[in-house]
Amino acid sequence: MASASAAARGPSELGVTMMDACDGDTFNAVIGPGTCTRNGGMKFDQFIAELTKLMFVGPWKFAPPNKNARVNDTFVATNRGGEVHTFTEVAAFGGGIVPNLNQLAGTPTMAPECGALEGDDFVAPGTTYRETVHEAGTVKFQCCIHPWMRLEATVASR
Repeated sequence: MASASAAARGPSELGVTMMDACDGDTFNAVIGPGTCTRNGGMKFDQFIAELTKLMFVGPWKFAPPNKNARVNDTFVATNRGGEVHTFTEVAAFGGGIVPNLNQLAGTPTMAPECGALEGDDFVAPGTTYRETVHEAGTVKFQCCIHPWMRLEATVASR
């Protein structure tokens, strides 16, 4: 009976949290005013040091990094960090739109989808982005600013 009700359920909204830990004072001083809206957090030089060493920065992530979905479900990605992010569906994970971050993350080749971003693809702190999946299979999402922020979902047919 449980499997029948699961199969009969309609489309769902699947929450994803976009996270970072930028320090507003240092990020804004290096990159420009308004880059980070947080008070406190990881200082910019620490961010670069961790990215250089690990090729990712732990607090900059999508949570969860893996998800199961069904066709017509909608991912609801909410930015709980202090920087702008994207939640961009890509055919294959790759680099983003910031060449220096791509190099440090070991993803020198930009994912083609990141080169076609539109204004509404950028998710400001405290806002939400919605993306509905329309086909079964594996779908991949990444931040086109911080390319190590990734989510891979297995999408089943209804």
